[in-house]
Amino acid sequence: MIPTIFAPATAPGRGGVAIVRVSGPRAGDALTILTGRRLPAPRTAAVARLADPRSGEFLDHGLVLWFPAPRSFTGEDVAEFHVHGGRAVVAGLIDALSALEGFRIAEPGEFSRRGFENGKFDLTAAEAIADLVDAETSAQRRQALRQMEGELGRLYEDWRHRLTHALAHLEADIDFPDEDLPEGVSDQVRPVLESLIAGLRTHLDDKRRGERLRDGIHIAILGAPNAGKSSLLNALARREAAIVSERAGTTRDVVEVHLDLGGYPVVLADTAGLREAADEIESEGIRRALARAAQADLKLAVFDATSLPDLDPQTLAVVDEDALVVLNKCDRVAPPEMTVEGRVALAVSAVTGDGLAKLLEKLTAEVARRFEAPGVPALTRARHRSALEECVRSLERALSAPLPELAAEDVRIAIRALGRITGRVDVEDLLDVIFRDFCIGK
Repeated sequence: MIPTIFAPATAPGRGGVAIVRVSGPRAGDALTILTGRRLPAPRTAAVARLADPRSGEFLDHGLVLWFPAPRSFTGEDVAEFHVHGGRAVVAGLIDALSALEGFRIAEPGEFSRRGFENGKFDLTAAEAIADLVDAETSAQRRQALRQMEGELGRLYEDWRHRLTHALAHLEADIDFPDEDLPEGVSDQVRPVLESLIAGLRTHLDDKRRGERLRDGIHIAILGAPNAGKSSLLNALARREAAIVSERAGTTRDVVEVHLDLGGYPVVLADTAGLREAADEIESEGIRRALARAAQADLKLAVFDATSLPDLDPQTLAVVDEDALVVLNKCDRVAPPEMTVEGRVALAVSAVTGDGLAKLLEKLTAEVARRFEAPGVPALTRARHRSALEECVRSLERALSAPLPELAAEDVRIAIRALGRITGRVDVEDLLDVIFRDFCIGK
């Protein structure tokens, strides 16, 4: 018999309310046994007195809810206990449930797994639930909600459906060569595969914006020693995250802070000053700074405004289309309006805060432009990317296959790759497609 599982559905610790969820064939028994009452009306909260069935000890007054299958999160019978959030209350309720026959504590992620197995959602939606729980910014929340509502899963299922039809045409051409089939069945497949390859490549060529929104967008602060990089980091972070000193070369390693930048998760990194290294330790710091620059999604190239019109060549070398140019120390000197390597320079003072609002506005707009595209589903995980890349390779092989049998096998591999993303790996509906497309009226 399938065990009935239970676990707290709220974070551990002290709180006003805690929720304990129960799912499985005996979820209803948990409600009737602990409350001594009949089941409440489905999806309606009811006040109940909860007691330990072994001793009759009073546990708490709370709300109970009943979600009969299949209209529940897991697709099974589900009960929820909404009790006061003290540790002792939750512990007492968990202990009472543990004593019931056929009950056990849920494993991590087991509620979501049962929901997936019972067809309540696909794997992409299950992953989105985890992303929504972990979301720390509004952009992460929006992305997780779109995926949880099936936006990504529907895209992949549409591609899988189109490939299944293409495979049906190939199989018909192979298995029924003497049947009265439309001419050029295999020729009808080529434009479908070419169109899908183009769509897959466009989807993959997204600069990993979905993965960046999940994990954090990396911005590196680069510049010469004493350009004010650490002061700028502290000003943007609104705390003293990095050591600030008049002594050149104070920052030797990469210092990171995590920010919510207009709703986007950002990892801002202060780096060692770019110059000819004085020793091997500074040389390693500069190497790490340049490595971080190469990996960063965006860069802040910081120049010392008091050194104008001279611009240090090491910092100039990192200014490209992914860089914003910052002229720091404008409290000491008013820098002229200028462009550096075609980029408009932003004048700021990390000490007084002048220009920081404009810098943040520009930085937020740049992040939004690059990492959020409304209406376009984004890849959010490396496993999605790997499966889609395999799908593209298989379809490219299918286009150049010398025999229809080889092309069909490559299309099958592509279908399975898409199916792995959503958790649907079978191709059993292929026979239905063949029957509907080719055998009606025969």
